[in-house]
Amino acid sequence: MTGTPVTLNTEWLSDCSGCHIAIVDLHEKILSVLDAVTIQRCPVLTDVKDYPHATVGLVSGAIRNTHDREAAEKMRECCDLVIAWGSCAVFGGPAGAGNVHTPEELADAVYLHNKTTVSAPTPQRGVSPLEALVSPLDQAIEVDLYLPGCPPHPAFVFDALLALVEGRTPKATQESVCGHCTRQMRKTDADTLVSDASGAADPERCFLSQGCLCMGSVTIDRCLSPCPQNGVPCTGCSGATMQVLSEPNRDIRTEIAERMARLTKIPREAIIKEIERTSKSHYSYTMATRMIGTKPTFHIKRWIDDADQDHEGAKYERR
Repeated sequence: MTGTPVTLNTEWLSDCSGCHIAIVDLHEKILSVLDAVTIQRCPVLTDVKDYPHATVGLVSGAIRNTHDREAAEKMRECCDLVIAWGSCAVFGGPAGAGNVHTPEELADAVYLHNKTTVSAPTPQRGVSPLEALVSPLDQAIEVDLYLPGCPPHPAFVFDALLALVEGRTPKATQESVCGHCTRQMRKTDADTLVSDASGAADPERCFLSQGCLCMGSVTIDRCLSPCPQNGVPCTGCSGATMQVLSEPNRDIRTEIAERMARLTKIPREAIIKEIERTSKSHYSYTMATRMIGTKPTFHIKRWIDDADQDHEGAKYERR
């Protein structure tokens, strides 16, 4: 695309708007982009409602309802190149947790029997119907480039846009979040899982070494590791590494469990059971993608049922 004027359209499907705000987070660097890129359609910057022809289309958000699918199809029609932008577009994101339930169950929980609202009929007018399942962008349209992250770090956004202008491949690597984390993986005598970072007091040592679940080793780096570097375990918001996604028998829970079991005295099965108990959190960004959702090792509905039974059993024992 070198020497060719680049026009840009963006679209915002089912997500939180964080990926669009990441453009603003470029700060003064956005001026370098704007020198070579003309932004035509962008929900947070312009009031353009139609879909003009563009060289590049950035589409954030998952396909959750019929409006999302129609908007994605319009972007594909008007853009020469479409980028799945952010973890919701690439993997389905947190909305993918809806795949554990039917649309009817969700409507009932949100509108009819919610503890914080007065029961009201489910809205029927002016609301786009939910699709049966949440899906990533590439299950609705053809995608040319993937840029996961929640949102992608401004450095990756800037490089991706600049790469398009310069006609090169973006510099993003296949490293995990651990690649930029300065914490040290060292074997310890930890023999108990800790529920949060407050139980992992050593700022120099890997969270796994201290018995605290951290997803950095199974998460692709599109963030530059700010969370573990600042005392917060990685939650996997950039999506799984290609090693986990591409290997049928590699799974988030078993990969983490094997590493933690080698670094501590905590039994591997105890770690796996804890990740299964909290599976909605640990798979929240990736469960909608077929590369995770169709794995023979992925049984989230069973894990949730088991966790519910354990919870009910504990309540009965306390009585």
